[in-house]
Amino acid sequence: MWFVFALITALAWGGADLFYKKGSDEKVPYTHLRITVMVGFVMGVYAILYWIINALFLDNVIEFDIMSIVVYLPVSFFYILSMILGYVGLRYLMLSISSPVQNSSGAIVFFLYLILYPEMPGVLTIVGVLLSIVGVIGLGIIEKKSSDKELAESGETVNKKYRSGFVALIFPLMYAVLDSMGTFLDGIYLDDEAAGIREAISGQSHWIGDDEAFMAYSITFMICAAICFIYLKFVKKQSYHVKEEGSRFTAGCFETLGQFFYIFSMAEESVIAAPIVATYCIFSVIFSAVFLRERLSRSQLAVIATVIVGIAVIGISEVL
Repeated sequence: MWFVFALITALAWGGADLFYKKGSDEKVPYTHLRITVMVGFVMGVYAILYWIINALFLDNVIEFDIMSIVVYLPVSFFYILSMILGYVGLRYLMLSISSPVQNSSGAIVFFLYLILYPEMPGVLTIVGVLLSIVGVIGLGIIEKKSSDKELAESGETVNKKYRSGFVALIFPLMYAVLDSMGTFLDGIYLDDEAAGIREAISGQSHWIGDDEAFMAYSITFMICAAICFIYLKFVKKQSYHVKEEGSRFTAGCFETLGQFFYIFSMAEESVIAAPIVATYCIFSVIFSAVFLRERLSRSQLAVIATVIVGIAVIGISEVL
């Protein structure tokens, strides 16, 4: 089921990316913190409801306490920090989020896992992963060239520091590195094949369960959201109206849905699940074309087809 879970995650995060874009108006101050508040709120509420439903209706009491948060904190830290930096980059969308640097995190993790795990995936699996990686990076390059062309044709002037300096480079680079570290650690924490590594590090083959990990990450994000809300409302004196947070709330719902399935896909097959999940940006482009009526160029269609073929090849390799 890990393959289906990874696909659902990519689809959900593609939807989240679409609404992140809509909720990142450069004219609205602190949109990165506003997104963090909504994502953390949705995740926290869902995690609490998930725990209650399991306990009351499914007779499955999830063993969760403050130590679960502490144990999983290294993973949560890398993920949440990378996401907040990604939200900052969204304020300069065409100059940062589309960068092939940011979208390369799946490739980084895949090669890290190949070093960590001695058993190589099959040839078909490697071909599928490489096709997916090439497609994702290719999409970033195409979008960057497209944004440069649009700017040149419109005659719009953009501060140089956003084109080639701090924002253009640091945000996507830090996102890729931090997200890669979070994903890499997630594999060590959750993947059944990493039991030997966990035991070599701590003497214990089991650190945290799938449900515990989901709860720990969600509650940690909710705590971060509460801190951001207090900062916005009482320190920066920003007005905060729920009715204006529709896009960011919807993004939080998709993010939470993806996170739920992501945990279980990583627990079963982290090496291959990570690059599949990284293709979510492809689905974001598809959703933009479907729901926002954005036209896709031949180049975009080509890289989308490449990724779809790559995912199909991975699926076939799992069946054979």
